[in-house]
Amino acid sequence: MRAWLLLSGSIVCEVTGTLALRAAVESPGWVVLTAVAYLAAFMLLGFALRAGMPIGVAYGVWGAVGVALVALLGAIMFDEMLSVQAVIGIAVIIVGVFLIEAGSRPEPRSDGGSEQVLT
Repeated sequence: MRAWLLLSGSIVCEVTGTLALRAAVESPGWVVLTAVAYLAAFMLLGFALRAGMPIGVAYGVWGAVGVALVALLGAIMFDEMLSVQAVIGIAVIIVGVFLIEAGSRPEPRSDGGSEQVLT
């Protein structure tokens, strides 16, 4: 659970940094928030890995959720267009994140132990 909280914090920081980067295009003062947010995002991602989250799961979820949130928030905050294809892509990302998370759990063995599937 701790690893997922750290990963969630990392995603929030990464999305904040990306939105601040977009805002910096028109107002350079946002660059400071961009740098701080990205630094925090990478630190929290590292802590999530240290807490035992597999790198494939962490990076897959981090990247996918970040892309989806930035696309949605960019449309809301910066009046950027979301095409039908983009909305479908976001839906596919959500399904992909679910599949990554579901596939990261070890499958139970018949002898009561658990067997790790190659990822």
